[in-house]
Amino acid sequence: MAENREPCWYVIHTYSGYENKVKDTLEKSVENNPAMQNLIFEIKVPMEDVVEIRNGKRVKSQRKVYPGYVLVHMIETSESWYVVRNTRGVTGFVGPDGRPVPLTEDEVIKLGVEKRSVTVEYEVGDLVTVIGGSFDGFSGIVDNIDIENDTVRVIISMMGRDTPLELGLDQVESAVD
Repeated sequence: MAENREPCWYVIHTYSGYENKVKDTLEKSVENNPAMQNLIFEIKVPMEDVVEIRNGKRVKSQRKVYPGYVLVHMIETSESWYVVRNTRGVTGFVGPDGRPVPLTEDEVIKLGVEKRSVTVEYEVGDLVTVIGGSFDGFSGIVDNIDIENDTVRVIISMMGRDTPLELGLDQVESAVD
């Protein structure tokens, strides 16, 4: 096994519904094994906030973005591979023949694994256009910008009503060129 001495993000496949259990078990294994603390740094189950209507009420909840997958930031060695691979609920690494393949920088950004700084070219009161997602192409007015949480609230007009949308800073662009 070729060992990579730089920490990279890897994707591991788990039994569906075991993602959080795998994360917790792996974190405990790292915590209880000092040698692993220098090899495995972070374990994530990517989640997204969703708003559902239940019994006529808006309920905010979280759901897994990639069910059946867990992301691990680690230095690949035979020891770290063994610990991850033999964690209960893990079926293997994503890669050819189950061999770990690190995510590229572009993949890390697209998956939203690491926080990155976003430069915004709009401010409160500006007209913006939503890019990507369910509201792609909708225009609205910026109501609030939360740099710390990388979110922006945009008020769009939908079916004659003003509707606030909570979006990522990189999900909107200035509508004025």
